[in-house]
Amino acid sequence: MEEDDEYIQAKINYVGFADAYGLEGVLVLKSDDGKEFHMRAFSGEVARHIARFQTGDKLSIPTVYNLIDEIAEMNNLLLTEIRVYQSGSVLRANLYFNGKGDTIVLRNYRASDSIALAAYYDIPIKVRKNMFEEPK
Repeated sequence: MEEDDEYIQAKINYVGFADAYGLEGVLVLKSDDGKEFHMRAFSGEVARHIARFQTGDKLSIPTVYNLIDEIAEMNNLLLTEIRVYQSGSVLRANLYFNGKGDTIVLRNYRASDSIALAAYYDIPIKVRKNMFEEPK
């Protein structure tokens, strides 16, 4: 079971592309104490959504994000935070929804899409502490 103290809140510090064609996204998350976590190997399309959401352009959202929004609204749920962690060689995230006194956790979703949802809803992004540490 994951504990809250295993995670550090981070903000999106940079969104861009790893290639000239914009096919691979790059993202830098930064903690309040200045530590950074660099993320790449996700679609350039998701990077563009994150960048758009950060600038306040939330008029249109991708269908899959809209699906989550509609299901949450129908069930009086509110996405309140995401938590990013490493699972093997890939990054995953848990999505935390609150409603009617209950917390519902959707586990093991793609970190990039989860971060896009966090940018859309302006909610906290928490990253496992050990992901900020330097390799030894």
